[in-house]
Amino acid sequence: MVHLWVRAEQRENERRVGLTPHGAEALLEAGLRVTIEESPTRIIPIEGYAAAGCEIAAQGSWRDAPVDALIYGLKELPDDGTALPHRHIMFGHAYKGQSEAERFLARFAQSGGALYDLEYLVDEQGRRVAAFGYWAGFVGAALAFKTWVAQQNGDICGEVREWEEQEALVSEIEAELDACESRPRALIVGALGRVGTGAADFCEAMGIEPTRWDIAETASGGPFPEILHREIFLNCVLAGPHTPVFVPESALAAPRVLTAIGDIACDPTSDFNPIPVYDEATDWDEPALRVAGDPVLDVMAIDNLPSLLPLEASEDFAGQMLPHLLTLGAIEGGVWGRAASTFKEHSA
Repeated sequence: MVHLWVRAEQRENERRVGLTPHGAEALLEAGLRVTIEESPTRIIPIEGYAAAGCEIAAQGSWRDAPVDALIYGLKELPDDGTALPHRHIMFGHAYKGQSEAERFLARFAQSGGALYDLEYLVDEQGRRVAAFGYWAGFVGAALAFKTWVAQQNGDICGEVREWEEQEALVSEIEAELDACESRPRALIVGALGRVGTGAADFCEAMGIEPTRWDIAETASGGPFPEILHREIFLNCVLAGPHTPVFVPESALAAPRVLTAIGDIACDPTSDFNPIPVYDEATDWDEPALRVAGDPVLDVMAIDNLPSLLPLEASEDFAGQMLPHLLTLGAIEGGVWGRAASTFKEHSA
């Protein structure tokens, strides 16, 4: 019998979960065994899982779970060097040369465990089967607008904390915009993807029709002076060797109306950073980094944006994942087999 063990998240400000009570009930009906750890912070209360028929375990007890259990979480594990004998389903962030990657993968090798990286669960065409991208785009656009509003008041965007639901986020930013004399224009790069769609949907919720660019509009490689002619720029394109520079360092001294950048893709330490006016991520306490003062230019680059809207993000992601969790009985093939091959390749 497949045993899925949903662990409590241990990262600060992380309340998301990859399985809802409804999904757990579907897994149980399909013959899987499901254990849910207690969590004081998870956005979905434990009572719903218990009512669905799940087994309930203490927070952090996955370490002592049966060795054949599949441990399912979202964000990183404690970096304590302990061996990892289980098979883990999670975002590993271990295949792109990250500084901690070698040490992390070695922990699996020590005891025969394995990683099924959620970022590398892909279909036969290599497309990801589940992602938080839409909500990253939606929240990222909201915070870029919030950054612009703060500038209108002669300030810089202050700390943010999660919104319990989408409507609360939309209402808050809409009220802030209503207090301004005008509304900003926005340009989105990567508008056709999941992230860009979320960003565009937020703009439209504010009554603003953004300029939408994708591969066709950026194929020339730049420069892109049009970006400097919008108050807000939203980058939804991951950094890579073929990614153009969208806002060069020269933009800091150039004539521009651009004052707020939402780098939703957020890869400031990459050699291919398409927005090289900054080089560090921001966070919930200080969402915006001021990189120029006359006129101002602030960059919002938070790397866990969907966590600010944990309920919608969890329900959406869990819905995308459920059909694949139902195939765990055939873990040697399909998306799981491909993820296992990726793990073996990088572990080697």
